[in-house]
Amino acid sequence: MKSHFSGECPRVAVIGTRGFPSYYGGFETLVRRLAPYLAERGWEVDVYSRPGHVVDEKIPPGVTQRFTHGVESTSASTLSYGLTACADAARRKPDVALVMNVANGYFLPLLKARGIPVVLNVDGLEWEREKWSTPAKRVFRAGATMSAKFADTLVADSLEIGRHWRENFQRDTTFIPYGGDVPDSPNAHRVRERLGLEPGSYVLAVARFVPENTMQEFFDAVRLMDSSIPVVVAGSASPDDPIQRAAAALAAKRSNVHLLGHLRDDELLHALWSNAGVYFHGHSVGGTNPALVQAMACGAPVVARDTVFNREVLGDAGAFTSVNARNISDRLTELLSDAGRRASLSSAARDRGDEHYSWEQVLGAYERCISEVAGSCLALSGRHGESR
Repeated sequence: MKSHFSGECPRVAVIGTRGFPSYYGGFETLVRRLAPYLAERGWEVDVYSRPGHVVDEKIPPGVTQRFTHGVESTSASTLSYGLTACADAARRKPDVALVMNVANGYFLPLLKARGIPVVLNVDGLEWEREKWSTPAKRVFRAGATMSAKFADTLVADSLEIGRHWRENFQRDTTFIPYGGDVPDSPNAHRVRERLGLEPGSYVLAVARFVPENTMQEFFDAVRLMDSSIPVVVAGSASPDDPIQRAAAALAAKRSNVHLLGHLRDDELLHALWSNAGVYFHGHSVGGTNPALVQAMACGAPVVARDTVFNREVLGDAGAFTSVNARNISDRLTELLSDAGRRASLSSAARDRGDEHYSWEQVLGAYERCISEVAGSCLALSGRHGESR
């Protein structure tokens, strides 16, 4: 596909993730799918990446890793890498920038000064996450204000997040959620080989060990459950984190608790979801959570923390629980013992995921969005037909 903007292929800079290819989180999962998709459709894709945060995999034609420098620390990494990436992109002047995370809103003036249109994914409500200190929350909130002022288009991954931006920042958003991969096979043999567990026999949780993901309450609930029920957890935190310590102590006492840490093996992770008796989803602050969407694509019967975001995604295709160890324990064990309801929720989750959260829909929506923003900005600046 030749660019309709000029005589060359259109170029997009992707800024604000750990890079390509990376398996860290939702943004990285999106970029792993979006970058090759855009390249196959004729785009030149520059993905700004952090040294040491990408895996050694073949880079598809049309996709370029662009490494910049930053400060490797919890408080400074996002801002420092965002600054250097935006500065480099401003120098190279792509047709459009796709920026992830409102923390990078501070650096949008660098791009705008060079006439580069910006599509920015606002993510969740970072300034409400318990893991951040008060100064960090203020940084994210101010970044959101800058994003609202300077981004040409804002993308929200949930309708509820979009409502929040209309009410609090007076900006409309384009709704584009995350997608899920439908496995070709449940791959039950992977679960048997790794854990010795049979399909439908275990409770699964997949999450980082942070307060807003309800993992402490989940581990408290596991203590209340029968010790014969296998519990599998994919996720972790630093060794000195209190939730990590609680998880390790629980696993040391109970042989039925399997802590797998952070998994980069997508096939194994999908197999765990596909064969879970119940999947617990405790995320509370973000919008459409990628793990929940992927669990639905795998047909996992879900018990989710009762939030407006989780209800938006699941609809009637899941069960809900309050933030209370006893309630969580009761909901998990009730669903695990009800094969008929598990089958019904599994089917409903797959159907809902296929209708609303397929990658084909998501990737097509992103391409339309960045194409429209780039095209309209080029038309306004009179750059149509100019050589680059």
